[in-house]
Amino acid sequence: MDALCGSGELSSKFWDSNLSVHTDNPDLTPCFQNSLLAWIPCIYLWLALPCYLFYLRQHHHGYIILSHLSRLKTVLGVLLWCVSWAELFYSFHGLIHGWAPAPIFFVTPLVVGITMLLATLLIQYERLQGVQSSGVLIIFWFLCVVCAIIPFRSKILLAKAEGRISDPFRFTTFYIYFALVLSALILSCFKEKPPLFSQKNVEPNPCPEASAGFLSRLSFWWFTKMAILGYRRPLEEQDLWSLNEEDKSYKVVQRLLEAWRKQEKQEPRHKAAAASGKTVSGEDEALLRARPRPGGPSFLRAMLVTFGPSFLISACFKLIQDLLSFVNPQLLSVLIRFISNPSAPTWWGFLVAGLMFVCSVMQTLIVNQYHQCIFVLGLRFRTAIIGVIYRKALVITSSVKRASTVGEIVNLMSVDAQRFMDLAPFLNLVWSAPLQIILAIYFLWQNLGPSALAGVAVMVLVIPLNGAVAVKMRAIQVQQMKLKDSRIKLMSEILAGIKVLKLYAWEPSFLEQVEGIRKGELQLLRKAAYLHALSTFFWTCTPFLVTLITLGVYVCVDQNNVLDAEKAFVSVSLFNILKFPLQLLPQLISNLTQTSVSLKRIQHFLSKDELDLQCVERKTISPGYAITMHCGTFTWAQDLPPILLRLNIQVPKGALVAVVGPVGCGKSSLVSALLGEMEKLEGTVHMKGSVAYVPQQAWIQNCTLQENVLFGQALDPKRYQRALEACALLADLEMLPGGDQTEIGEKGINLSGGQRQRVSLARAVYSGADIVLLDDPLSAVDSHVAKHIFDQVIGPEGVLAGKTRVLVTHGISFLPQTDFIIVLADGQVSEMGPYSALLQRNGDFANFLRNYAPDEGQEHLEGSRTALEGTEAEEVLLIEDTLSNHTDLMDNEPAAYEVQKQFMRQLSAMSSNGEDQGQAVPRRCRIPSQKVQETDAKANGVLIQEEKVETGTVKLSVFWDYAKAVGLWTSLAVLLLHVGQSGAAIGASVWLSAWANDAMVDSRQNNTSLRLGVYAGLGILQGLLVMLSALTMAMGGMQAAGLMHQALLSNKMRSPQSFFDTTPSGRILNRFSKDIFVIDEVLAPATLMLLGSFFNSICTIVVIVSSTPLFLVVILPLGALYIYVQRFYVATSRQLKRLESVSRSPVYSHFSETMTGTSVIRAYNRGQDFQVISDTKVDINQRSCYPYIVSNRWLSIRVEFVGSCAVLFAALFAVIGRSSLNPGLVGLSVSYALQVTFALNWMIRMMSDLESNIVAVERVKEYSKTETEAPWVVEGRRPPEGWPQRGEVEFRNYSVRYRPGLDLVLRNLSLLVRGGEKVGIVGRTGAGKSSMTLSLFRILEAAEGEILIDGLSVADIGLHDLRSQLTIIPQDPILFSGTLRMNLDPFGSYSDEDIWQALELSHLRAFVSSQPAGLDFQCSEGGENLSVGQRQLVCLARALLRKSRVLVLDEATAAIDLETDDLIQATIRTQFDTCTVLTIAHRLNTIMDYTRVLVLDKGAVAEFDSPTNLIAARGIFYGMAKDAGLA
Repeated sequence: MDALCGSGELSSKFWDSNLSVHTDNPDLTPCFQNSLLAWIPCIYLWLALPCYLFYLRQHHHGYIILSHLSRLKTVLGVLLWCVSWAELFYSFHGLIHGWAPAPIFFVTPLVVGITMLLATLLIQYERLQGVQSSGVLIIFWFLCVVCAIIPFRSKILLAKAEGRISDPFRFTTFYIYFALVLSALILSCFKEKPPLFSQKNVEPNPCPEASAGFLSRLSFWWFTKMAILGYRRPLEEQDLWSLNEEDKSYKVVQRLLEAWRKQEKQEPRHKAAAASGKTVSGEDEALLRARPRPGGPSFLRAMLVTFGPSFLISACFKLIQDLLSFVNPQLLSVLIRFISNPSAPTWWGFLVAGLMFVCSVMQTLIVNQYHQCIFVLGLRFRTAIIGVIYRKALVITSSVKRASTVGEIVNLMSVDAQRFMDLAPFLNLVWSAPLQIILAIYFLWQNLGPSALAGVAVMVLVIPLNGAVAVKMRAIQVQQMKLKDSRIKLMSEILAGIKVLKLYAWEPSFLEQVEGIRKGELQLLRKAAYLHALSTFFWTCTPFLVTLITLGVYVCVDQNNVLDAEKAFVSVSLFNILKFPLQLLPQLISNLTQTSVSLKRIQHFLSKDELDLQCVERKTISPGYAITMHCGTFTWAQDLPPILLRLNIQVPKGALVAVVGPVGCGKSSLVSALLGEMEKLEGTVHMKGSVAYVPQQAWIQNCTLQENVLFGQALDPKRYQRALEACALLADLEMLPGGDQTEIGEKGINLSGGQRQRVSLARAVYSGADIVLLDDPLSAVDSHVAKHIFDQVIGPEGVLAGKTRVLVTHGISFLPQTDFIIVLADGQVSEMGPYSALLQRNGDFANFLRNYAPDEGQEHLEGSRTALEGTEAEEVLLIEDTLSNHTDLMDNEPAAYEVQKQFMRQLSAMSSNGEDQGQAVPRRCRIPSQKVQETDAKANGVLIQEEKVETGTVKLSVFWDYAKAVGLWTSLAVLLLHVGQSGAAIGASVWLSAWANDAMVDSRQNNTSLRLGVYAGLGILQGLLVMLSALTMAMGGMQAAGLMHQALLSNKMRSPQSFFDTTPSGRILNRFSKDIFVIDEVLAPATLMLLGSFFNSICTIVVIVSSTPLFLVVILPLGALYIYVQRFYVATSRQLKRLESVSRSPVYSHFSETMTGTSVIRAYNRGQDFQVISDTKVDINQRSCYPYIVSNRWLSIRVEFVGSCAVLFAALFAVIGRSSLNPGLVGLSVSYALQVTFALNWMIRMMSDLESNIVAVERVKEYSKTETEAPWVVEGRRPPEGWPQRGEVEFRNYSVRYRPGLDLVLRNLSLLVRGGEKVGIVGRTGAGKSSMTLSLFRILEAAEGEILIDGLSVADIGLHDLRSQLTIIPQDPILFSGTLRMNLDPFGSYSDEDIWQALELSHLRAFVSSQPAGLDFQCSEGGENLSVGQRQLVCLARALLRKSRVLVLDEATAAIDLETDDLIQATIRTQFDTCTVLTIAHRLNTIMDYTRVLVLDKGAVAEFDSPTNLIAARGIFYGMAKDAGLA
């Protein structure tokens, strides 16, 4: 270098320490200034160039118009280039004129000139690539300015010293250069306009990050607007920004899917092998084994391919940050040396303090960019995994669906995807932790020599201990996940069947089951918590033990080893750095183990069998046919026997085909086989054209009625109108509060069964498909509505005429109008052909018809009569029955009550019009087409209230509730233990500082053993106190978890039915899964961490203030800034967290809705649309996650700045007061200040974390305090043994309403049913039939009057005493997953003989005996593996077992074929002949032989007499009987 600077007038050495270091007025040599100092910015720009150009090529955003700003920047660049060339030409000028300048004067202007030209070109290239603010150039200009400051000062000093300017030309050009560079820096901080031709941002509220400048991004300034908004008022959904393009689901999921598909292609494997390994134990082993099985695609690899690049960028940030963290301990050592050396020039101290500050700030900026990077990566993990699982769930086979319940798959989305998100921040530790450990050991060795190894040895020894704890915790984790799965699964079934549980009084049995599982769960949690406390103890003691042993060994090894302040405190700060990777390692290990379990579960699920899309051939078919099946044999799962055997079926285009046969013969399976839902073992199936499908149990989405019918197609008002009209839905719309914009609750809760079925049918009609598969849609509606639908929709004259229709039916009357009939028996076609041909053949079908059909003549007569009566009457009938008597769900849905009121008014209007019924209801009640599009009506139609979002501060009462649940003494103990621990920690540090100062007195230390002993004692005390506090907190936390779950569960089991009708089950389940999980596993550790960081911060302040009292002056402004930032942050982040948890439920409820309707979605080919809906819901959820992550970064940068200031002032005051301070105190104060940043940051994070998680307590409490129904058992008022003896039921002036403030549904009802009477209850929809039965069971409580059974008022006794003595066969047969025995007798109170006897009488014995497991036959969730008819028979068996004196029959014969129906009726007549039977009848022929019939009208008794008398009286009943062809 010296040669470059040459000889001559301006020659100088490159470095001169006398000039630069050992002086009170330092300066750099001219040679250094002209060479290296001028080159630094140039070197930076050329090094950054290749990467930056590559980045720009990848990210093109459209170009930016040439603005004034851009022109100005370019002009400055050109001027700078000119200035450099001017200097170069000046040197050449000198060369020509004989005074040879040093070579450096040629090299530097050339280098700088070319670099300035590059910068100018870069400005333009960035503009063309659409960069609004360039980080690379801002840093370049900043370096230029910083490097020019030193020559700026020295040139002036030199001129002052010499009294003249030695080189006027260069002097002038330098200051011009400085002014230009400074201007360039200032201009580069402004951002350009947005680029043209970029993807137009159509988002209503785009994220400001995309257009933020470089500095704004670096400091997260762009978030400030939201922080202020969140502080002013609670944030709402519409305040959130839309997601960045690259974080949206459709982008992220697509990338992962492609990677996973590649994996699958690389590993073609045999399905058979997979099928044979499908045993439960196998899965458990798979979960516990760490390595995935060889073969099989690897989900991990797919994740790496997808997210590798983002991960690498974050790794670069992490690397820089790790290296920077080791600079401050080195500076600390310089600072202590400076304090110990009184002769050192003061500017050294200030320089070191300044460098410490700069280093801290750099570290802050970089670590926050790293965190932003990695947390966003975590978000993408979650988005991608949820998307991939959703897409898989749409195509899994039904056998897979049976094996894993909806709850388990939802868990994959909620828990396991979340695990990946939680793991992301720890991922880089895999390489970063070892790197930090190695660097720390290296610097320690330099400081203390080989003694450092003693400390390292301790650390290494602790790792296996922790490893053992982690392995144990992992095993517990796996068990606990399984228990949690089964608890959630059981809860979801309980919620689905809560009405049945109430009617049967079975709650205690299920309560016991849940509590049993919960007990096991808490035991595991307790074990885990104790293990956690143990590992906390290890980790608190480890850093301390390490310091102790290292320093002890160092002092004891050699008498001459003196522990001075520099050695002691530099080692302590290095050990503090070492503490982090070591503390986080166990968390990393436990997170990795949890995530590996999740990875297995996800991979296991994604590798499951998918439906074979080729199973039904859609392209080709023999001409003239719409459906052909040749030798088709189908099964539900590979390991089950086939259900359908060798079927040969051909359906001509446009034909109407009926499929008939007894229960369980495979009618529904045939439809599923045509849809490709079953596994085909042999044969071929061809179907040509689009398909619509109406399932046996209508699948209704939670959206408006109109959306349910359109099902994703565009609205065509005429076609829509026709579909509604044909399906007899117009009259229903008149009655629904919001017309067709009424929101339908989950599973269609506010529609009656018939309405649901008709909506499902309207969907098929509207779809305009070529082939319509109808799985018994007529059973759920009344006979004349069925007739209307058959005539208007399905039959030869209907809307669907000309389409190919396959109709599964039990209704005999429609068969003559079909083109041909397929008769199934035991999964085979027993007969096939047109109606007439089958009758002549005298086979099974003919016998079946003769037994069940009314004689032919009557049928013809009836037909002609209907024709004569004309259409008006039919239309009125439809309206009267439009709510379909079938399911009087209407009667027990509080929300639907309004509907009834309107309906009543309509009915009364009609009857007041007397005979002119034709005018009352015009033939075609057209909804004017604007009504179809009228969406503002949606508001009135909302049934399910939006989930409440708490706003504002979490009330202190919530913390108090949690403290009480933990136990007040326990809470106090934890606090005191923390105070003790902090005291011990300060004591140990002060003691170390005093020890270090001993060295000053004498160059040897004397009382080493005393010093060591006390230091050790204090440290171990600290560790013990930490462990005790962790144990105490764990015990308290477990107690709280137990109490809160119990309170929630017992309240929910006792909530009235109305609560479940208006609250979506997903919302209740969310309380049981997410919120209970938080209380179980998150709150206690979060509380501990908060206390830890709080006391840590207090310690730091105490130590710094006691050593440098001047620090008190800065505490106030720094504290004020801290609290100010913290208030903005907490308000905003808390609300974001709440919004996040509210927007999370729709993701899961939509998912479980999809799972129940996959067959419909696939039949209509709507998979794509549903994926989009799911993606949108996930995006809405991530919209609140993203700002939450940024809010943490925003906070962190501001708080860490406060921390950096603390470091700066601690060092500055040490330098200022160096005369009065000893090195030990300075070391103590600064090494504490270096830690404070972390403690402060962590404290706010934990505070807000605790606030957002304590919301779980708030939510659980809210649902533990909802109103409950009457007590189950009232002691002292229990009914006598054997009550009711006679079974006499009396209503006295009985009135009832659904909820206070609504109209009465039964008014002053008075009637007496004598013991043993059989009474049929009939009436139009809304007459109060179901209300009567619900009142009997006290699901509804009386408004006035009373019900007496055997003279005992039912209101006086406990609900269970009442309900357990009555029997009901409900309309919807609901089964629970578990054994058949459990479904019949959950309390285990009957013997096996009793149960077999009941099965015999309910005609199920043959079926159950044929099952290998017998009574232990496993019913799947909701009884899916039994046909609807069989489920109904199970309900009959339940009633037969109970055999109480009062039987209520909510006529449930709809889903059953006529044979079974007759069997049931016969069984009831024989087995319950001495009982009182109340039947809500829809088919009048079943009650024609009853003792009496009760006709209800508008909640009052209209007629009550024997059927023959009523027909003779020619009243309402006569009219009904006449319609049914019985009078």
